[in-house]
Amino acid sequence: MKIGILSRNKKLYSTRRLVEVCEQRGHEVRVIDTLRCYMNINSSKPEIHYRGEILEGYDAVIPRIGASVTFYGTAVVRQFEMMGVFSINESVAITRSRDKLRSLQLMSRKGLGLPKTGFAHSPDDVQDLIKMVGGTPLVIKLLEGTQGIGVVLAETKKAAESVIEAFMGLKANILVQEFIKEAGGADIRCLVVGDKVVAAMKRQGAEGEFRSNLHRGGSAELVKITPAERATAVKAANIMGLNMAGVDLLRAERGPLVMEVNSSPGLEGIEQSTGKDVAGMLIDFIEKNARPNKTRTRGQG
Repeated sequence: MKIGILSRNKKLYSTRRLVEVCEQRGHEVRVIDTLRCYMNINSSKPEIHYRGEILEGYDAVIPRIGASVTFYGTAVVRQFEMMGVFSINESVAITRSRDKLRSLQLMSRKGLGLPKTGFAHSPDDVQDLIKMVGGTPLVIKLLEGTQGIGVVLAETKKAAESVIEAFMGLKANILVQEFIKEAGGADIRCLVVGDKVVAAMKRQGAEGEFRSNLHRGGSAELVKITPAERATAVKAANIMGLNMAGVDLLRAERGPLVMEVNSSPGLEGIEQSTGKDVAGMLIDFIEKNARPNKTRTRGQG
């Protein structure tokens, strides 16, 4: 097979592992810098050009698109889809998962467990917003934030009001969520491929840190998940329409709660903490499912 990996940095662990597995299995593989692609959009023969050549003959692409380039990156994926190339995650599904508010609304509609979440525009509604999610402590999240950036824990009502009003004053879109104390600064990252959780790790925040992101000094270890957690992770990925996803869960007294669904999950932490060949499982999925013109967006919204 001829496989393209849409990644801006071929030295990243996830990109290197995918290249390694493809080469081991005899596939022709190429790392393509998403932002260096440019497109000829026409109805007779849509094309993608790259560094002066036309990209053609690809059987599948694996999007590894950073949050900061979502708009252009998904346009490139969509162009590949128009050319009949199979993408492990489709453009609409990536866009859907990147919009934190939209993804929470879609999961809420399907009855998935979520932290109580509030969203408002006017500073006049801040006090009621805080009350609505159960009071303080609470978590304030920038809609555009990634890797724990733009996430604040407000422990008192006064602090919550100050932070929310400051963000609103900057015209930033924020979510306000209840703080799940019993999670103890930990979350569960479930790696979903197709309709299965293929690996799961528990991420624990550094001492004094409520965010569990590995980029922020958190640690990871293998964890055994419950049937409810497994079903929740698979359902969350399916609602987004993602064939590959990192689903972050919190262990609450009322059951598993979905915190976020990531369409380009990193492979390093989960492969090293679980010892599983996740990159190999992704290529397995492509080998079994990649067919010309098989693009169809699953789910609604």
